[in-house]
Amino acid sequence: MEILAAYALTGSLRATAELTGCSHHTVARHVAARDAGRPIAEPAPRPRVTDVYLPKIEEWIEASKGRIRADKAHAKLLALGYAGSERSTRRAIAQVKAAWRLGHTRVHRPWITEPGMWLQYDFGDGPRIGGVKTILFVAWLAFSRFRIVIPLRDRTAPSVFAALDRCFRVLGGAPTYVLTDNEKTVTTAHVAGVPVRNQQTLVFARHYGVSVLTCQPADPATKGGVEASVKLAKADLVPTDTNLRPEYGSFAELETACQVFMDEVNNREHRATRRKPAAVLAEEQLRLHRIPDTAHTVAFGLARTVPENTPMVTFENAQYSVPAHLLGARVFVRSHGTGPDEQVVIVHHGAAGPVEVARHGRARPGSPAVIDEHFPGARTRIPGDYAVKARNAGEAEFLAIGEGARTWLVEAAATGTARINVKMAEAVTLAKIAGTEAVDRALGDAALHGRFAHGDLASILNADIRRTTTHAADETRSLTQGTGAWAGLGAEPATVKEQSR
Repeated sequence: MEILAAYALTGSLRATAELTGCSHHTVARHVAARDAGRPIAEPAPRPRVTDVYLPKIEEWIEASKGRIRADKAHAKLLALGYAGSERSTRRAIAQVKAAWRLGHTRVHRPWITEPGMWLQYDFGDGPRIGGVKTILFVAWLAFSRFRIVIPLRDRTAPSVFAALDRCFRVLGGAPTYVLTDNEKTVTTAHVAGVPVRNQQTLVFARHYGVSVLTCQPADPATKGGVEASVKLAKADLVPTDTNLRPEYGSFAELETACQVFMDEVNNREHRATRRKPAAVLAEEQLRLHRIPDTAHTVAFGLARTVPENTPMVTFENAQYSVPAHLLGARVFVRSHGTGPDEQVVIVHHGAAGPVEVARHGRARPGSPAVIDEHFPGARTRIPGDYAVKARNAGEAEFLAIGEGARTWLVEAAATGTARINVKMAEAVTLAKIAGTEAVDRALGDAALHGRFAHGDLASILNADIRRTTTHAADETRSLTQGTGAWAGLGAEPATVKEQSR
């Protein structure tokens, strides 16, 4: 610029050269370039050692879709007689790759969203709780940029559809379209590039009045909004060395952390809209359509039929009890949470709508989870504790004597007493003679002392070993032997005095 300014002042090439300290040829070259409209001081192109091999380099880059490494290309060039350095090869590879990417760059057109139209959802790897892996369900409402994060135990249909139902209720309605990946819960197969929908998904979508669509396989750019939301949620909620978040002690702690994250991101200004998503959602809710008051049954879990005689259902190789009035009914079972606080939730969908009828902790195979209230009138059976019940007139007469008779029968049977029926008939006869109460008491004593031989009952009745009076100690009386007997010590007995007279 100084050369051109000096030339404009003097109009002489040599005078300009003397003023700027350069050759007058340099001044002439700069002035000619300016007058021709060329860039000033553009270096003259020089041949390079890689120029001869540029067609082959372009061929390799095109075949590898721009992924070939410079060191691999250099080895190939050496086999072709290349004499240049690896540094020259790297420069040539970088230049050709840049040109190739420029011609193959995907151009993205900005997506202008409409309120109430699109909801995208995806999944991310959640933290481990008690050694068990969790899933983060992330949903993104396109227009308002409202984010929802729900922790899940797995990606099965009941868990996913339950999360979607909760999303709709958090948003206050359902959008027109729901976009997601080609999960098995949504797409069963592809035929000529056309996705085949899962029947469960279609039934679920009709229940809520939405259309479930899927993006192109292996093309995350078609749902970039939710992909960014998943990345943000994982960076904040999953414990890593970068965020220094502590490990979660329970699934409930993870749910609380997700709620705190949602409150934070939805109540701060979004960089694209310069508005808070929660505030925009309040406006978008007017464009969302109403959803049914009750969730679809697929969101409640797997269907199970309760047996007609045992109020128990089987879920993942373990058994769980349900109320007895649901015998023969159809219920839905699903798991909630993970780790030590994992629960199994059982729902019955009747005329009054879905009702949660039982909630158990996770049971192990072979150890059923039982709630006593689910078995009204049922008696806990203890080995050896038999229900004594008369089956004929003779047994009924014997048992009518009283509890002593029942006790005698159980103990006598336990010791293998012979001819029990004959001895029972003898007791009935004695009860008619000596009285029912006395015989009942004698039978109880016989059972207590293990006397079941022939004639033992009559012997006990005749001995009348039961005391008729009892003594009890209190504040004014003691059962300790007194000293009254000492008063007659040394005295002559009265019979002796009478004989001496």
